Amino acid sequence: MADDKLRILVIGAHPDDCELKAGGVAAMYRADGHHVKFVSVTNGNAGHQSMDPEALAKRRLAETAAVTKMTGIEYEVLDNSDGKLQPTLEARFELIALIRSYQPDLVLTHRPNDYHPDHRVTSTLVCDAAYMVIVPHIVPEVPALRINPVIMYLSDNFQRPQPFAPKVVVDVGPVLEQVLDQMTCHESQFFEWLPYTMCQEVGFPTDAEGRRKFLQTFYDTFNGPLAQRYRELIIQTYGFEKGAQVQYIEAFEPCEYGSPFTDEARKRLFQMLP
Repeated sequence: MADDKLRILVIGAHPDDCELKAGGVAAMYRADGHHVKFVSVTNGNAGHQSMDPEALAKRRLAETAAVTKMTGIEYEVLDNSDGKLQPTLEARFELIALIRSYQPDLVLTHRPNDYHPDHRVTSTLVCDAAYMVIVPHIVPEVPALRINPVIMYLSDNFQRPQPFAPKVVVDVGPVLEQVLDQMTCHESQFFEWLPYTMCQEVGFPTDAEGRRKFLQTFYDTFNGPLAQRYRELIIQTYGFEKGAQVQYIEAFEPCEYGSPFTDEARKRLFQMLP
């Protein structure tokens, strides 16, 4: 590529998935001048209780554009319907072409076991593309990569068939406000759809301060427990004094299908770590 900066590709199933699980490291990469791209494999057109799917897809696309304007993170939304994603050859080829075109050093995505079928399928598509990105006769219109990127999974709480097992934890407390800013851009999700799914439509805050407090509470519940769960690894990473005080982390587990996650790869890809 034209410079020596890292190229980070976060692939989520829906608009806002990337922000929730990798918004902190994305902010850190951008602060250091690295390139970051978020991809939503579906257009998110089912995630609302009342909006028409076509109108919702347009709205969610505009919300991703707001993230780009605020952060400088490139954002691409693929035209697959929310809730209907399948691991087809066409979808796999689309991701192969996308990965080749971006030439990432690191790909972050969902694990194969997850509550949402779109998350599971997104993981399958990325894993199925992993080796094929170096095979020239597959999707020949886009030049094949010579080396697989490192692929790592975003965190989750699911235990079966096996629990999440991170090898990297990053303290995102210093950039928490930036993560919440990213989430705020997804107004249709966090301030309309989420209250509906939580059966909290009545009395939900509509003012900026109330919404911010809600996001903080939601993030504390959603991602806050990670720090306590992986405290030992945090202390190994940051030392006892600092590691014992870290409140918010993002965590990542290597996927076996990409390039090996070696000590050298860890140092190169996670330069924000001590």
